[in-house]
Amino acid sequence: MEKALANPLFDTLARIQAPEASIEMITECHPLAYTETLRRLSPRDGERSVQIDGDTSMSSGSFEAALRGAGGAALAVDHVMTGKVRNAFSASRPPGHHAEPRRAMGFCLFNNVAIAARHAQRTHGAERVAILDFDVHHGNGTQAIFWNDPSVLYASTHQMPLYPGTGAPSETGEAGTIVNAPLRPGQGGREFREAMQSVILPRMVKFAPDLILISAGFDAHERDPLGSLNFVEEDYAWATTMLLDLAAKTAGGRIVSVLEGGYDLTALARSSAAHVATLMQA
Repeated sequence: MEKALANPLFDTLARIQAPEASIEMITECHPLAYTETLRRLSPRDGERSVQIDGDTSMSSGSFEAALRGAGGAALAVDHVMTGKVRNAFSASRPPGHHAEPRRAMGFCLFNNVAIAARHAQRTHGAERVAILDFDVHHGNGTQAIFWNDPSVLYASTHQMPLYPGTGAPSETGEAGTIVNAPLRPGQGGREFREAMQSVILPRMVKFAPDLILISAGFDAHERDPLGSLNFVEEDYAWATTMLLDLAAKTAGGRIVSVLEGGYDLTALARSSAAHVATLMQA
């Protein structure tokens, strides 16, 4: 992905190293005891990695990387909400949308996009934040964090059935601000665009967010080994354009995108480049 974004097309991008999130930022979504447990489990340099669950492990650099993932998303919010930039993309790993308040899972330790949403509300006074998640896997952690919250709309397209097993249309949250539009294995851009236009975008328009966040997972790409959807780069560019149009109408153009999944390196590079190039057109 770094090579793709090194193309002269992206020479005007402002590139900033992600800082570590403060503990106060993290505890907006994860209890302090959970954070301290992860810190305690984190291996020192030279020590073997620690297995958190069947999919999630920590090496000596994982805890710092997770702090920087959350910190980068929060810094992107700072720059967008203060008008320094129109939009921003936080290119960090590990991903975050599977991390529940008290549980690391699915490669995720801290829920970066949820922390970004809370930071926008607590620090910048955002009243309504909308999150669009187009990762091939459902963001169970983000859904869990905002299940009871009428101030945050979480909308997701994802493959179903697939890990983690959540994301049915009937899962709408206590405040009706959870919107799931699952896709079947083998479906692709046509079905994705239909779900966006018929289900998700109308709900986002009605919600009228102050800020749009994107859980930008690129593992719904046809090349990716962890899913069975058939997106191509143009689908991600199209979705980005739709969100830019919506943001211009309701959110002062404010968008922050946070990297989630994507496990075929070629597809990840091409898709993220198409996504960022579209953001740059705003």
